[in-house]
Amino acid sequence: MIQFILNDKEISTELPPGQLLLDFIRYHKHLMGTKIGCREGDCGACTVLTGEIIDHKLRYRSVTSCLTALGNINGKHVVTVEGLNLSTEREDAGKLNPVQQAMYNEGATQCGFCTPGFVVSFAGFCLSQDHKTYENAVASIDGNICRCTGYKSIQKAAKNIADLMQKNKGDVIEYVTSNSILPEYFVSIKKRLLEINSKTNGIEKQTDYQKKYLGGGTDLYVQQHEKMVNAKINFLFNKKELNGISRDGNKCIMGASVTVTDLMESKIINDAFPDFKKISKLISSTPIRNIATIAGNFVNASPIGDFTILFLALDTRIILSDGVVKREISLRNFYKGYKQLDKKENEFIEQIWFEPPGKKDLFNFEKVSKRTHLDIASVNSAIKINTDGKIIFNAGLSAGGVGPVPMYLSKTSAFLKDKKITEKIIDEATEIAQSEISPISDARGSEEYKRLLLSQLIKAHFITLFPKNLCLFNPLSP
Repeated sequence: MIQFILNDKEISTELPPGQLLLDFIRYHKHLMGTKIGCREGDCGACTVLTGEIIDHKLRYRSVTSCLTALGNINGKHVVTVEGLNLSTEREDAGKLNPVQQAMYNEGATQCGFCTPGFVVSFAGFCLSQDHKTYENAVASIDGNICRCTGYKSIQKAAKNIADLMQKNKGDVIEYVTSNSILPEYFVSIKKRLLEINSKTNGIEKQTDYQKKYLGGGTDLYVQQHEKMVNAKINFLFNKKELNGISRDGNKCIMGASVTVTDLMESKIINDAFPDFKKISKLISSTPIRNIATIAGNFVNASPIGDFTILFLALDTRIILSDGVVKREISLRNFYKGYKQLDKKENEFIEQIWFEPPGKKDLFNFEKVSKRTHLDIASVNSAIKINTDGKIIFNAGLSAGGVGPVPMYLSKTSAFLKDKKITEKIIDEATEIAQSEISPISDARGSEEYKRLLLSQLIKAHFITLFPKNLCLFNPLSP
């Protein structure tokens, strides 16, 4: 039995937990405001909000319902565009709320197909703990695409919404409900969720250690939509023991269900990587980052998985479990061939840990894609260097899009050890890297292009990390 709140109504369903939330909303509850677009999490037409209690606080995030399994919203609050309007008991019921009104006032809708997704994402911005700046309002809709309106009018609406929210100095839910921005029922949701979650969570007991393991499902549902609907699934996303980010001495420890957004919001991660939010915004969109797990990125084994490349450079370790026996291996030894892992069928990633960069460590991530944002990399690369600014004491270099698996460039990394930072050394490192890779020509570029990109990204690492040595590099060199 899956139990959750849909807008203002409590829902119980015995439908397969692998069923998609989008199909449940439209075909079982007939809430047609949530649109079917790409079914791949790219367009944002199906965006909804999910609310859950974390650290005793009610937190809302936007998600793409086309990639969200019913099992992953068990015990949560789901908000569709229909749930954003004022309750029927109010005199002003049926009128546009201020978010919708801002879109209307600025002419930010034409055909209207994408508009519900934009409105829901803006509502998520209103409910978030982010600073209510124009920039954050625009960032909240980075997963929503509009084909016909043009984005300037939508950006103007974002400015109006940000200005409205800047007046709040207290509790965000109290502010949006008392000012008729969102319905009054939002005030009672936290108490109602606590009551639901106090009941037995039967779904986890019924599905423990079944044939398929599911994190956020952001790629699995794209690739295996039909298979997943009726599959026997072990849902890892909501298990508290698989969540959280902590520091234990020189170890940063993450649960397998930690999402990209969890990392972006973590003080531990941001202290270790001051540019982490900037890096993360090169990867996917807000609704996808809200549900995509780091462990899922590892297990997906895409040769261009951005976070896999990032954590390869950090010499990350993973702990695998079959529910009884655990074993620890290096992420660098996890990939045996294209989509082939050092993982048994009944094993899942339980924990991830790595040593954050120290005072003498430098870290950088580079990515080239056809679009700067919301795109799959043609080639990506990360590097961690232990240095005094002149000598490289140790290095870890990784690259994606240049072979059948996410690659740790062991020969190049070993070559850089104990080397002085010079143009000649960097050129030699790029030549060694060329001997380690085996890119193929595909839709993201030719073999020659990818080889050139990797050389340039390696140079970009050093230009970024050692700006005083910028004069050593000729930007026109291949």
